[in-house]
Amino acid sequence: MKILTIIVSYNFMPWLHRCIDSMLYSDYPSDIMVLDNGSSDETVAHIRKEYPQVRLIENGRNLGFGAANNIGMQLAIKEGYDAVLLLNEDAWLYHNTLGVLAKAAAEHPEYGVISPVHLTGKGDKPEHGFSQYTGLTQIDDNIKDKKNEKPAGNVYSEPVAVPFINAAIWLIRTEVLKKVGLFAPIFYHYGEDKDMANRMAYYHYKIGYVPTVFACHDREFRQPTRERFFHTEKVYHLSEYTNPNHNFGTAFAHGILAVGKKVLSAFLKGKWKDAGDYIKIANTLLLQTKAVIHARSISKHVDLKNYKV
Repeated sequence: MKILTIIVSYNFMPWLHRCIDSMLYSDYPSDIMVLDNGSSDETVAHIRKEYPQVRLIENGRNLGFGAANNIGMQLAIKEGYDAVLLLNEDAWLYHNTLGVLAKAAAEHPEYGVISPVHLTGKGDKPEHGFSQYTGLTQIDDNIKDKKNEKPAGNVYSEPVAVPFINAAIWLIRTEVLKKVGLFAPIFYHYGEDKDMANRMAYYHYKIGYVPTVFACHDREFRQPTRERFFHTEKVYHLSEYTNPNHNFGTAFAHGILAVGKKVLSAFLKGKWKDAGDYIKIANTLLLQTKAVIHARSISKHVDLKNYKV
């Protein structure tokens, strides 16, 4: 399986070596592409100097996560790759992980997305978001050693199906991308993976992880804030509004009317600021209705030309 690893970077330096080195020293080879979204640190210069084997594309501005990844996925399809590994800049893989994911993807074409277990940046436990999506709260030390090294023995196991895994580490066959499309242009940053997961379900693909291989996702330092919470709420309801598994009436109910219920609930609890923020979300989503209808259309009638930046 010929794989292109796609990394979208924005001020990548804190994780650059761990991320790229994990792919260079992987037991299973892949080509590596970094798409830089206008970093203001030394990312670009450092990659040019230290990693000449990495294909670097400078976008010149911050296109967002989805649009930048789409450039890489379009090139992977055009250039005949069998699969892409979407890898966050703040994530890195164990030596044996990619080979096991490739084997799982080849043997289980019913899976649109295959992922490893996502650990914290310290590698000591499942990352919080991954635990929420999968229900996996601890790991077996007999399978994973504490030095972040390759476990001994046969690590392959059957993938475990779950409704969603965030796109920090996704292996996707290019044949799947041709059927489900790329990241929807309506999403700039966050929510694009939930939308694609909805489309995976629409086209009858599963999402899953292999429980015996690992990667680290270093995001536990990000503290929850009010602004981040309401941004998450907005993109979640937008992903429900664009969800092709719902007819438009049901999508409107999940996307808009559900926010209205949260407005009412906040008013009844005397949380006036929360109510105001939910009203803003509802208004924003309503103003995006035309774009949502377009997004729903291109999700149901896939043409990769619709995803060009």
